[in-house]
Amino acid sequence: MSSIKKRSKTTVQTLIRMKARGEKITILTAYDYFTARLLDQAGIDSILVGDSASNVIHGHQTTIPMTMDIMLAHVAAVARGTERALVIADMPFLSYQPSTETAIINAGRFLKEAGAEAVKMEGGLEMVPTVKRVIECGIPVMGHIGLTPQSIHRFGGPKVQGRRERSKAYLLDSAQALQTAGCFAIVLELISAEVASEITGSLKTTATIGIGAGAGCDGQVLVINDMLGLRDDSFKPKFLREYADLKPTISDAVTRYISEVRTGKYPSDDESY
Repeated sequence: MSSIKKRSKTTVQTLIRMKARGEKITILTAYDYFTARLLDQAGIDSILVGDSASNVIHGHQTTIPMTMDIMLAHVAAVARGTERALVIADMPFLSYQPSTETAIINAGRFLKEAGAEAVKMEGGLEMVPTVKRVIECGIPVMGHIGLTPQSIHRFGGPKVQGRRERSKAYLLDSAQALQTAGCFAIVLELISAEVASEITGSLKTTATIGIGAGAGCDGQVLVINDMLGLRDDSFKPKFLREYADLKPTISDAVTRYISEVRTGKYPSDDESY
């Protein structure tokens, strides 16, 4: 019998318990079956199927163009490749903002049709009533405050939040309100490390997941393409640490393939039937 203990399924309650115990939470994005399977087998706590697919998969400049149909397909693929990690679906722009009813129906579709186990919604105080109703319908919600990419045109670009008192107060109040509404976690994006730590310390039952928000958060999330070096060279925010640089590896493999096909080295006799 194998001596390796099978890891138990991660749920929203798992993340809440991890916060209480002071255990750091690990989250990465994924958009397809194969990547999700790799992350799951490596032991990631949660996979966020981010609307960042708009940028890194579909080539858009912002997350705004993403649709429900496209996101449902990505989430379903990831869910099929995942056994242990908690699968969180990112709700795309205008899939929840127009009305509470719209939010409930679309959030429910991610669970019912695609196999997600939770959804993520951007926005602070202004979104709390909608978040609360979605949770009351039995759908776990991860909040998202700070820089919210779906509102990038309002911010005028990727600017660090929480440096001014008014911004800090809004973030603190929003975090408390989202906790009261029942969010199991909140993404803190591009928030000063000091404010992010203060938010984290103020929350008792809601975990904070940082991206560009310092080490004081309960966990961290990165876009898988970014941390593997599969990104445009022009995109290198301060918070991004590359754990691999796969672009040269892929480029070299493709170059060798082209050369060997053209010179007749591939396929060989051993690779032929």
